[in-house]
Amino acid sequence: MTPQRQALRRVLQVLDNAASAGDRPAARLLAVSKTQPAEAVAALAAMGQRAFGENYVQEAIAKIAALRELKLEWHLIGHLQSNKCREAAEHFDWVQSLDRAKLIEPLNRYRPDALPPLNVLIQVNADGEAGKAGCAPGEIGALARAVAAAPRLRLRGLMAIPEPTPDLARRRQTFRQLRAWFDQLRLEFPGVDTLSMGMSEDFPLAVEEGATMVRVGSALFGPRT
Repeated sequence: MTPQRQALRRVLQVLDNAASAGDRPAARLLAVSKTQPAEAVAALAAMGQRAFGENYVQEAIAKIAALRELKLEWHLIGHLQSNKCREAAEHFDWVQSLDRAKLIEPLNRYRPDALPPLNVLIQVNADGEAGKAGCAPGEIGALARAVAAAPRLRLRGLMAIPEPTPDLARRRQTFRQLRAWFDQLRLEFPGVDTLSMGMSEDFPLAVEEGATMVRVGSALFGPRT
């Protein structure tokens, strides 16, 4: 068995164990493939992984083109600049990092009619970190209503990157608060179904607290160089 296959099996097993510990449904695995070559993505895809996350629009477009025949699912998880909305709308299946209203109109306008609506997650700055991407918690509702009103966009839920503190109890509290905001959002928008939180170092904790999708990179591909 190859090291990458072993890594995938380990991550999937930990996901299953965490879901059982938290009495939760299994969370979807998003393989974070930023900085990884197309060949590494193709190798993981051959093992059954279908969803991949990228931070940078230009880097991702080259991989999407190179791997088009594999029909993978591509998520933009990095900060989205306004001048990249057209490319994001044309090439990605999901944008997880919508955090301000000015992105909504161009994403909707540039989404090709031949493609399904673009799946959108609202990124929340859950811990109020200065200079960090993500909307304030109090802005979730207004952004959600604007996304839901755009015909070429589909509101799916929330995404967050909690403060990288070594205090796991504090991280757990942030995950728990995110789940509360997610549940509140679902009361207004029953179609909302995705809470994307948790990365390589804390995804089991995130799943226990209600994540429906985790973003895992180094645990699958190894440390970035």
